[in-house]
Amino acid sequence: MSKTLIEDALTKLREHYVFPEKADEAAVAIQRRLDAGEYDDLDEAALCERITGQLFDICADKHLRLRVRQPDLHDAMTEDELTALWREHEALNNYGVARVERRAGNIGFIDLSLITDPSNGGRAIAAAMELVSRTYALIVDLRTCRGGSPDGVIMWHSYLFPDSETHLNSIYSRATGVTRQYWTMSYLPGERYLDRPVYVLTSDLTFSGAEEFGYNLQSRGRATLIGETTRGGAHPTEFYPLTPTVEITVPIARSINPVTGTNWEGTGVTPDIAVQADRAFDVAYRKALEHVLETATRSTVQTEARAALAELPE
Repeated sequence: MSKTLIEDALTKLREHYVFPEKADEAAVAIQRRLDAGEYDDLDEAALCERITGQLFDICADKHLRLRVRQPDLHDAMTEDELTALWREHEALNNYGVARVERRAGNIGFIDLSLITDPSNGGRAIAAAMELVSRTYALIVDLRTCRGGSPDGVIMWHSYLFPDSETHLNSIYSRATGVTRQYWTMSYLPGERYLDRPVYVLTSDLTFSGAEEFGYNLQSRGRATLIGETTRGGAHPTEFYPLTPTVEITVPIARSINPVTGTNWEGTGVTPDIAVQADRAFDVAYRKALEHVLETATRSTVQTEARAALAELPE
């Protein structure tokens, strides 16, 4: 394995990692192993696994990884090429909106596979929220969502608060030394989803921006999280190609929640109701249906809710 590849990775680590002291410590340790020949007989996959484990031993950061690149990224080495491919990926995956439904009892359901940047997929976010805008409760499924854009999180959340006066998150950037505050948006296309319960489903695969989605709402008391403790990655990250087939992902910033003063790095987000991920929907749906039965005035919706509740497993 190329010595140059590893040394380039260590250069990126030192230049960009949000914790410079940890970057130096990790780089020194890996350089020592490199000089001793520890990586000489490893193929790409084994090398990436070995160095990622060693980085975690020192930095305990789940976003900090050396990894083999996906085949469709092999020809993309510049920032513009990577951006174009990511935008295409978002479009081909419907900007992360895997499914939107009205469930029996007039319950809204949105299944998210990723959190799109509004500059690319804002219309999809608005369309999804329009389709659930008349429901009596909302379930958002993040059990397979591995993250995405902080700005996308803010757009989704802005529908759940009345105005631009809610401070949801802050992100400190090493490159600029600036801490940017993220507040709810003053204008949105479509109606806000207010005064109705929201349930967020989580699993141990829920990661990064998807964790922020749950953590922000939980810290503000705006949603009930149901499922499993999430994976625990709170640091916004950049991807740096080292060769056409290997890249390093480096956290360049860190989240600071304005309510808790911290984030979910390493700990994950603990749900309000802990259940196995495959049971989370049923638990959330039951709570949503019980809310409908307590509050809805239309007999047709009440009938739907009773029938749906009777079919749920105990």
